Amino acid sequence: MQGPALKIAREMGLEVVAVDADDSAVNIPLADRFVKVDLKDREGVEALARSLVNDGGLGGIMTAGTDFSSTVAWVAEKLALSGIGFEAALDASDKGRMRERFKAALLPSPDFVVFDKPLSSGISLPFPFPAVVKPVDNMGARGCRRVDSAEELAAAVKNAFRFSRLSQVIVEEYMEGPELSVDALVYQGEVTICGLAERHICFPPYFIEMGHTMPASIDPDIMSLLLETFRKGIHALGITNGAAKGDIKFTAKGPMIGEIAARLSGGYMSGWTYPYSSGVLPTKGAIQIALGQKPRGLKPLWNWTSAERAFISIPGKIHSIQGLEMAKTSPWVKDVFSLVKPGSEVIFPENNVTKCGNVISAARNREDAVLSAESAVRSILIRLQAPNEATSAFLSSPPGEKNFPPDAFYIDPLLLPLLEALPEGNLNAENASACSLFPFPGFTESSAKDYLGRSVKESLEALRTLTGLELPPLEDKQDSQSAFLGRSFWRALIRGGYQGAAYYIDSLRGEREI
Repeated sequence: MQGPALKIAREMGLEVVAVDADDSAVNIPLADRFVKVDLKDREGVEALARSLVNDGGLGGIMTAGTDFSSTVAWVAEKLALSGIGFEAALDASDKGRMRERFKAALLPSPDFVVFDKPLSSGISLPFPFPAVVKPVDNMGARGCRRVDSAEELAAAVKNAFRFSRLSQVIVEEYMEGPELSVDALVYQGEVTICGLAERHICFPPYFIEMGHTMPASIDPDIMSLLLETFRKGIHALGITNGAAKGDIKFTAKGPMIGEIAARLSGGYMSGWTYPYSSGVLPTKGAIQIALGQKPRGLKPLWNWTSAERAFISIPGKIHSIQGLEMAKTSPWVKDVFSLVKPGSEVIFPENNVTKCGNVISAARNREDAVLSAESAVRSILIRLQAPNEATSAFLSSPPGEKNFPPDAFYIDPLLLPLLEALPEGNLNAENASACSLFPFPGFTESSAKDYLGRSVKESLEALRTLTGLELPPLEDKQDSQSAFLGRSFWRALIRGGYQGAAYYIDSLRGEREI
């Protein structure tokens, strides 16, 4: 997420020094100089900044897409650089402090309670279930989930503590309604909105953003209410010079503030989708503010739609990835980011940092942009290594149960007895060169879609691509000599999509390891 800031700063003629605890961070080559310092170490970053002041000068400090805005604010305040005040940055980084500020300003925000130790199962909340559990000081939905009972609450709070550096967990009233993300730049108290996007949140009880679409398609009057509430939230936090990123919902009670961070957004919004849709570079404006300058060039040059969509995997270890190049060359696709490679261990996402990658498109027409991104992610096929304990455990859960991770396909409960009545297949390593599918028309002719919107027929085509098997329907159901796939195959497909079905076939044909 730092890539655009590094590139733009150098294009502005600035000498760029990048700081990170990880000396193998992917964007280090984009900086003029890299210094290994943990971003949590405020005094360490401050010491580096002071050394730069004495070695040619330091114009400013900034971040984008990370929750270390308090470190940035600390250094800016200590060195009298342009930026957000340290206390304001703490308010925007600690969700408990943030909620207190909104409450004091009488802004619409969910009721909440903060815990500093794990709970017993009998705890009561000052508001009814459902509720949302979060660490007070993390991002990317780490440790965040919805809970519907006291028993779920105790377990979720215990888990959320694992993700909190401050060892505090906040439990909030659940807000029902569509969620939107908004970026803004603030200069001397004046707020400039830099994009409002629809967030596509999936897979309860977790809050996994499977993409966003910029700009949001929303009633102008509702948009005005949302943005006015967001502006008031910025002022309540005391953000007067810098960037602000908000998550806001439109509920039955009207606009309600989810969160406001003292930085530009991550999730490819400020650095990619808003520039693609408008021609505006919020990152450049944020750099200008960090230099003490009024941001320029914030008026949109065009009105396109940009769509970002994620691709994911069921649990396991990646054997191969196909379709990345096809996705990159698809019409309207601008970027394809793969965060995994052969050999990577993957899980079904419980937060927004465990997805496999993202595709970003941009087009004049909204339908073209959305269709392009969604088609491109479906063209990327991830084949898992067989055998694998995590994959086998995932596929062992019977379809139709309310599990997490969920089934790839929802199946009508009326079809479950028919599924169990199907004959078992007879594919094995000796007859695996060709096989047929025992028909399951109630499922194949349904409108069911997998995690990324593939139909059953599209999933079978993906399976043919991966395995090389033609998989025609079994014509003579009494021909016991023909190799065919039956009940267990369909279970694997319903539970794990094309990946589950390919894993099932690979397991029968013999090991497929890297």
